[in-house]
Amino acid sequence: MAQWTSAVGAAQLSRLLQSQQDRPAGPGTRRPPAYRALADGIRLLVLEGRVPVAARLPAERELALSLSVSRTTVAAAYEALRGEGFLESRRGAGSWTSVPAGNPVPARGLEPLPPEALGAMIDLGCAALPAPEPWLTRAVQGALEELPPYAHTHGDYPAGLPALRSMIADRYTARGIPTMPEQIMVTTGAMGAIDAICHLFGGRGERIAVESPSYANILQLMREAGARLVPVAMAQGLDGWDMDRWRQVLREAAPRIAYVVADFHNPTGALADEDQRRRLVDAARSAGTVVVADETMSELWLDADVDMPRPVCAFDPAGSTVVTVGSASKAFWAGMRIGWVRAAPDVIRSLVAARAYADMGTPVLEQLAVNWLFGTGGWEQAVELRRAQARDNRDALVAAVRRELPDWEFEVPDGGLTLWVRTAGLSGSRIAEAGERVGVRVPSGPRFGVDGAFEGYVRLPFTVGGAVAEEAAARLAAAARLVESGGTTGAEAPRSFVA
Repeated sequence: MAQWTSAVGAAQLSRLLQSQQDRPAGPGTRRPPAYRALADGIRLLVLEGRVPVAARLPAERELALSLSVSRTTVAAAYEALRGEGFLESRRGAGSWTSVPAGNPVPARGLEPLPPEALGAMIDLGCAALPAPEPWLTRAVQGALEELPPYAHTHGDYPAGLPALRSMIADRYTARGIPTMPEQIMVTTGAMGAIDAICHLFGGRGERIAVESPSYANILQLMREAGARLVPVAMAQGLDGWDMDRWRQVLREAAPRIAYVVADFHNPTGALADEDQRRRLVDAARSAGTVVVADETMSELWLDADVDMPRPVCAFDPAGSTVVTVGSASKAFWAGMRIGWVRAAPDVIRSLVAARAYADMGTPVLEQLAVNWLFGTGGWEQAVELRRAQARDNRDALVAAVRRELPDWEFEVPDGGLTLWVRTAGLSGSRIAEAGERVGVRVPSGPRFGVDGAFEGYVRLPFTVGGAVAEEAAARLAAAARLVESGGTTGAEAPRSFVA
């Protein structure tokens, strides 16, 4: 019986491998043999989760043809991987990926490190900050005071608590977009909202247009839902969207959904201007495409002179073309798993009806806590605290990276939580692997792209500041030196560093 649960085609594996471009070797640098380079490339893809564990690999002859190498090279690479525990084979069943005994199964998303691992590892993988106290504690205390009447009910509110739906609708109305409670559904975080939207509109095999790059966890969610992702390149730097490319994709590919982050885009930090937002909505309406506008970063402007454009839904107030997703996770705290959807009432009814087969509803206590924050002014004060913390972290990280890695290139965004960094010709995947060995965890660029794009990038979030940011940059510089030198083993273990 075969031990594999999925398969990777030769063409797909070839694209992923060929994206792993390192800086050209300098004088005296020895390149590994071709079979070793191939084995290392496949191992990296497995360690990063871009090729899943238990995925059947192409036959030796098939992969050799796709890569234009000899079959002997592929056979030697497969043999090396088997010896290291990253490949298993059985006559008649083929070869499939694995991990050595005792190793954790690689995650395909960007999960935070467990707290017990933070002593020796600086975690730059997850773009989330600690809770803005004392507002978390006050919100929970306020929620407990409001809880008794709800405790006498069944506790299931598939559309969300009426009080919170009304509060969220009022907040949109105050932003100039008239909204009724019937246009709001409360969800379990933004991920829960987008998952529900993709299942309602997407369906297996449907095209979804996504910014390129885009948020890694959302891309993985869509892949696992069976979507066909259509990447649309971002404009250069922090200029937002390339509208010529968007119009072309919407016209020619006719995607069912377009997923966008207009406000301090994750990972680039770009802010789409008002004209771009209007033109995207108009083009999507003409193509019959539903725009899913992710607003989770919309309140995280960090500089006083930022002129925030109107929301994407302002150009489709009825919610027939634009479905908006909001969340408390970035602006407040990732542990507060409250998100919401704003759309036309009939879309909300469909989402609520489908929810009965998923998670039934969102925890009542957390909804009451967010409602307390919105109703008392605590939200605004907590978000201002969050902005100040993110601004200080951003400035410290920018200074440290510029000092330790002067060849790395990036533009400093006016908001959000992330830097999108070009790594001076080095492989982002290899920097991520080396970083794990020297004590800094960083996601590589290809996690934010489709089919191996952005190998020359890493994402750095504003989650650490002060001395920790300086140490993180120093460890990244050490990882870069390892990659430049071709080092693969024997890295010095990092000293404990408690933030």
